[in-house]
Amino acid sequence: MRLIPALPRLLLCLFLLLALPLAPASAQDNDQPEGTIALEGDATADAAIANRIRAILRELEGFEKVGVSVSSGIVTLRGTTLDTASAGRLSELAGRVEGVVAIRNEVRESTDVSERLNPAVDRFRGRMEQAVAFLPLALVALGVFALIVVAGLALARLRNPWERLAPNAFIADIYRQIIRLAFIIAALVVALDILGATALLSGILGAAGIVGLAIGFAVRDTVENFIASIMLSIRQPFRPNDTVEIDGDTGKVIRLTSRATILLSYDGNHLRIPNATVFKSRIINYSRNAERRFTFTLSVTSDADLARARDLALEVLNGLPFVLPSPEAAAWVEEVADHWINMQFAGWINQETTDLVAARSEAIRLTLAAFDAAGLTAQPPAYRLITQSESSPTAQHDRPKRRARPRIPPPHSQLPPKPSVS
Repeated sequence: MRLIPALPRLLLCLFLLLALPLAPASAQDNDQPEGTIALEGDATADAAIANRIRAILRELEGFEKVGVSVSSGIVTLRGTTLDTASAGRLSELAGRVEGVVAIRNEVRESTDVSERLNPAVDRFRGRMEQAVAFLPLALVALGVFALIVVAGLALARLRNPWERLAPNAFIADIYRQIIRLAFIIAALVVALDILGATALLSGILGAAGIVGLAIGFAVRDTVENFIASIMLSIRQPFRPNDTVEIDGDTGKVIRLTSRATILLSYDGNHLRIPNATVFKSRIINYSRNAERRFTFTLSVTSDADLARARDLALEVLNGLPFVLPSPEAAAWVEEVADHWINMQFAGWINQETTDLVAARSEAIRLTLAAFDAAGLTAQPPAYRLITQSESSPTAQHDRPKRRARPRIPPPHSQLPPKPSVS
């Protein structure tokens, strides 16, 4: 019965016996000095070793609370440091001193809050003092940077040099963007040179390249539209205020941005078409050639004299002041239908001086009036619908006859005189 309470004590003793041989081994340090150990110890040498180590630690920061004792060449270090790395350096420093046989490093990391914060506060104070001393030079660099950038923006706003060099306004805008970018890069280089940090330029450009690559993948459509705007500006399929048709949309080109082409439709609406779509689409430019043709269709009776109708229409078109004599107006048969014949008419105008819609409308009005006067205009066919009940003889025989209603003369009319009775 007494063996049971004694069992935990026996286990504890056995654990301690097993752990004791391991303690000296764990106390050994990898930074222990190597070499031959002298036969006799010297107190004077121990004192010299201790003084030398203390002198070294006084010159180093962070070892103010480290004590050194030497006995028979064995150096014992006690105290606290700010971090574990500093405590590990002590063994390396002490092992380099001549005459050190072994090192017992019992220095621990300090847990005092004030000791841990004071170095950080000192470092922060030193950096603030350095920043204040560096502030005038930084202001000068910033002023030079701003001056160069403002000069570049002012130069890009000028109209004469860029519009003379560029074939159109879109290319001039690209030149202005290049000038702005070049001046910004030059201002950055000059500012970094003033600060003595030109080595940072390569790092900044490298980081900008990586960031630009990542952004390029993220905004691939935007990059595609920007490249398309450059290609459109170089190829010049249209100019400002040109009337174009792009992918079924018609209007005047009022602006070409880095992302979209903006059209002003005839309804007064702004149409924003992505530049990538514009570059890949079929573009019809109505303003590139001053001469433009208008067409319209009129119908004549099926028994009309087509040669007479053609000559009459050409006479009307050639008599209009806005129709050009060359190219000549034309007329031809377009389609033969059941009850009429469709004829197509065409005339040319100078769209720089004449509105296309107004010219076409006036030509239709006058040609139709001439056809009406000549009796050539086709009339719509008349149809009579006869139902089955009306067409059968029985239905007509059985249909009740309607009484004839007396005719009521209109008001204010004169009645015929009554016949006289003889």
